[in-house]
Amino acid sequence: MSTPDNTVVFGTEDILLSLCNSVTRVLNAATQSQIHFSGMVQRITKTCLKPDIGCFVLFDGGFSGLVVINFSALAAMELYESYMLNMGMSKSGLASAHTSDEVSNVMGELMNQIVGDFTGKVSRELQTHITQNQPKMLVLTKQVILSVDTNLDKPEARRVTFFTGRNNIFYLELAIDRTEFIKLFDFETPEANDPDELIAQAHAQKQSQATAQPQSKPPQTSGSNDHDDLLDSLGM
Repeated sequence: MSTPDNTVVFGTEDILLSLCNSVTRVLNAATQSQIHFSGMVQRITKTCLKPDIGCFVLFDGGFSGLVVINFSALAAMELYESYMLNMGMSKSGLASAHTSDEVSNVMGELMNQIVGDFTGKVSRELQTHITQNQPKMLVLTKQVILSVDTNLDKPEARRVTFFTGRNNIFYLELAIDRTEFIKLFDFETPEANDPDELIAQAHAQKQSQATAQPQSKPPQTSGSNDHDDLLDSLGM
């Protein structure tokens, strides 16, 4: 059944573009730099976590999917340092390597803000609702293939290249069920939240949690815990 010529249809590329805009919107506000992405999108057959830092988020609800962002060490460190300096931290107090837990925590926090911005736009612009799990950040030395085919009837996957202010590269991958949102009638779209305010709120919440929790941490075991968490998040 065909739709009228004047019918507004939102498909996979529109959802991907909305997600890409959330990435630049949040990271530009968080780092006070210019993040941009390629005007070309790549069709891919599978989504992967890749070195040096891989992050993924599963979402479900109005539509299901998986978001993966793969950062090079240089890109991760640039974003981490810019974000922390923008928050008033001194450069001498920053982590010096991308393998630091602090870098992973900050990148996970930024990823959470990105997906939160995206889910908010989905609610406003597509008038549906999706939920997300907590972002998982892993420092990797090898590629890990992620599959959500069992949850999707007709999966589609895309990859987009992003560039930092210093031209370091990272990649966003989206796997989503093939879907179209067809606009039945005009409606008003509420105003979006200010990303600066969202990031400030997240930073304040992180500080309050840090003061409320004891400083001592249980001893960390080997990297197998990260692997187990990854499998648990994928329901495996």
